[in-house]
Amino acid sequence: MTDATRIPFAELRPGRDRTDVAQAIDRVLARGWFVLGPEVEAFEAEFAAACGAAHAVGVASGTDAIALALRALDVGPGDEVIVPAMTAAFTGLAVASVGARPVIVDVDPRTLTIDVAACAAAISPRTRAVVPVHLYGQPAENAALRAVAERHGLAVVEDCCQAHLATEAGVPVGTACAAGAFSFYPTKNLGALGDGGAVVTNDAAVAARIRRLRNGGQASRYDHVEPGVNSRLDELQAAVLRVRLQGLAAATALRRDLAGTYRRHLGAGVTPIVELDPGHVYHLFPVRLPERDRLMAFLAERGIETLVHYPAPLSAQQAFTRYDPRACPVASLAAAELLSLPLNPRMSREDVIRVADTVNEFSERRGSV
Repeated sequence: MTDATRIPFAELRPGRDRTDVAQAIDRVLARGWFVLGPEVEAFEAEFAAACGAAHAVGVASGTDAIALALRALDVGPGDEVIVPAMTAAFTGLAVASVGARPVIVDVDPRTLTIDVAACAAAISPRTRAVVPVHLYGQPAENAALRAVAERHGLAVVEDCCQAHLATEAGVPVGTACAAGAFSFYPTKNLGALGDGGAVVTNDAAVAARIRRLRNGGQASRYDHVEPGVNSRLDELQAAVLRVRLQGLAAATALRRDLAGTYRRHLGAGVTPIVELDPGHVYHLFPVRLPERDRLMAFLAERGIETLVHYPAPLSAQQAFTRYDPRACPVASLAAAELLSLPLNPRMSREDVIRVADTVNEFSERRGSV
């Protein structure tokens, strides 16, 4: 198997944007301003506009984006925050980092996003917020969650870390609730050359407080009015993100096209996660089957790289046992069956068809045994 015939899960080295990325980095180096400067300010304005939000605040990571949004809403020690079982651990860890208790609930069996009924059943007198995750790029049921949250006086902070430019019923994620948290980790749909994140919000007071909290709680230089943190998006990453933001809409359209190709060509042997809203942006394309590990090995032998997202739900992670999590059977079963097929803007339709055909070959062989 040669490199030319392999299909990697992702390619993180700059491609067609290599020259533009290099020029953006050179611009920052020539200016000699590396933290909270004109590149961050420009990116915040451009990203807010792309998201349809009034404000965007650049921070050091997606995890910090969730945590700082919660802190800006006065969520802290003694409070409870509801999170879905199917997500990266960092969603729950962000809640824990502000001193609150993550309350882990099960997910919808169709989409694997937070189960609205399970969320409603988990609300207690200490519940202050809900953090739905737009998993794999598919929006959670925001409208239904907002209705539950409004009845109980809860804040909603959307985990949009896999959902850049996603919409639900035409409404951009991160804009209909208190705040939306984004990650720019290199594998994301909008990825930097290192860590980075942002919070979007339509609330000027929330945005102002996050700006203060990310910079040591400073109201002005050396005037620290509350305990903040050091969580600032740096100028180099902001410059790279400005370049890549320009191509994000086209890359998103390509992801949707490739996902459609998968859906047309995959046979009945595997089950893709359903698409309930055309605003899905396909950060990942997971499929389900009981013989997940066998399929992964079969594809690897044929030069096709796959990954598992995620092998254990939050409710089974040791980091959360202290919170006495309830059983989440839907998430637990899904975690044992999910396999993410490669889907990225550098793939061609022919690549996707080859992957689908190889998956179908596995299914046919399995059926003939």
